[in-house]
Amino acid sequence: MVKAHTFHIPVMGIAYTIDTPLKVSQYGIDSVISLVDDILLEKLRKMYCEKFKIPFKEITNKVKDFRAKRITSYLNLLNDLTKKRFEDIKNAVNKKELKKYIDLLSEKSEIKKKLNKINVDSYDFKKLKIWLAENISIGNIDVNIMTKLDKENYLKGEKLPDKYNDAHAALRGFAMSDLSSSIILSAGMNPKLYSYIEQFEDFYPDYNGNIKKKIVLKVSDYRSALIQGKFLAKKGLWVSEYRIESGLNCGGHAFATNGLLMGPILEAFKENRNDLITSVHQILINALSDKNRVIPQKKIQLKITAQGGVGTAEEHNFLINEYNLDSIGWGSPFLLVPEATTIDKHTMNQLIEAKEKDLYLSNISPLGVPFNSLRGNTKDLEKRLLINKGKPGSACPKKYLSLNNELGGKHICTASRKYQYKKLKELEKEDLTPKELHHKKRKIFEKSCICVGLGTSALLVNNIDTTIEGKGVSVCPGPNMAYFSKEMSLKEMVNHIYNKNEITNSDRPNMFIKELNIYIEYIKNKVKKIDLSSTDKQKKYLQTFVKNLQTGINYYLKLFTEKKEIFENIKTNILQELSDGNKILNILNSEIENTQITEKELVLA
Repeated sequence: MVKAHTFHIPVMGIAYTIDTPLKVSQYGIDSVISLVDDILLEKLRKMYCEKFKIPFKEITNKVKDFRAKRITSYLNLLNDLTKKRFEDIKNAVNKKELKKYIDLLSEKSEIKKKLNKINVDSYDFKKLKIWLAENISIGNIDVNIMTKLDKENYLKGEKLPDKYNDAHAALRGFAMSDLSSSIILSAGMNPKLYSYIEQFEDFYPDYNGNIKKKIVLKVSDYRSALIQGKFLAKKGLWVSEYRIESGLNCGGHAFATNGLLMGPILEAFKENRNDLITSVHQILINALSDKNRVIPQKKIQLKITAQGGVGTAEEHNFLINEYNLDSIGWGSPFLLVPEATTIDKHTMNQLIEAKEKDLYLSNISPLGVPFNSLRGNTKDLEKRLLINKGKPGSACPKKYLSLNNELGGKHICTASRKYQYKKLKELEKEDLTPKELHHKKRKIFEKSCICVGLGTSALLVNNIDTTIEGKGVSVCPGPNMAYFSKEMSLKEMVNHIYNKNEITNSDRPNMFIKELNIYIEYIKNKVKKIDLSSTDKQKKYLQTFVKNLQTGINYYLKLFTEKKEIFENIKTNILQELSDGNKILNILNSEIENTQITEKELVLA
């Protein structure tokens, strides 16, 4: 069955899309839930059970395998509730919702063209039911696991087996659920976790090539996709979708490439798509044969999708048409759509008011990965208040980011009070100037308790007790958020995606140019830090980075020059920005080379 929409709503934070499927799945829109916080999922499950008068039995942390069981129970609840809402639409029981389903479709949609010819109020009910059953589809309840968040767990001081690690348990929770959807694996390859997928039947293809639970890999380049796809294929597991995400022009953690830009990356997937399918498929068939498993006799579906920084219908359509993509992820703008996401009013107002300078790449994440953040978010204000009181760090009530082992013993979170206290004690033993001490303290204090902060909005919106978590909210929008400045209905947002209305600010740059400029700022900061003590390897990395950006610029110059009909209103600005970018990169390259020459001259001297 053809998908209803050409966009999806990616995972945002821990809780911003925690119940998005319940809001949009009935309209055929796919969305993604984070599986980081099982404590929060259990609280939401209780709240929804009470709301819909469904019997609820709490899964406490005394229950064996409680994390996986909480996740399974929450996903099953959402599955049941969304299916009920969709059935009411599909069976034409709720005609108001059916009309909304139709209204949200793109004008180009074949389903909409046919439905527009039908008068829902007077059409033969039986015929309408049959037609709807054969033509409209429910949106997927997909889930996300950050593969790096695979914390070890203990019981009575004894380390539990790997299958009870956080990511393993989350995967098991999804695998044991009733869902027929996808698991999106992000933040890089985790061989141990990937191998664990083999244990669950739902991830294998049947005779017709259908897979109940599909694997989606979030990747930043073609080479990574090929390596990971082959790794999983050797285990008899097929990657059903490669979800390409812009390294820096997206929300959440920012996994920068070494200067590879979105356009050339998408071009590589477009050129190599058939080779990717053929090479990985053969490995899969061999592995399934070795395992004495069913060999699919029909073609297994493979999708290529993209997300990160998309903000206009023109960009949306260009990506689909130019690169043959199956869907485009629209993330940050949906934070201004309460009908689709769960966000407290105060934070949403902050996002509405946010300008470019307010959205920045921070070092607040305990993962040690750059993290998109909003200046003045209430979690940061809460953090500063604790520092001023002489009690820096978080009480660490959930410990999902307890992954640091530099202090020995059990892993600990770098945003926790315990870790920061120990690091401050270490500083007391060092002979530091006041300036050095201030600098090192700042580096300790900058880490924030995002595993709690990214979930708080859902508690505030639903009036759930926050005594343990506090009321501080972390938020992680992409840079694109600066160009959306009003609260929107779901209809307004979807209309914007499908070119029925324009709601971005007029000064918004093209998504490719925005990504390029972010990367240029990123590499400028790296180049500033090189000196004579920098190694040849470090300098070579910087040169490769600059070269890749220049290659990307040349690709865009050719693309935008040859394709006369695209981005006509802003093409002059685009070409000028590309030219300016090239000049800056030439200067940066000279600075790197001059450092190397100076070093050689010193050696000769």
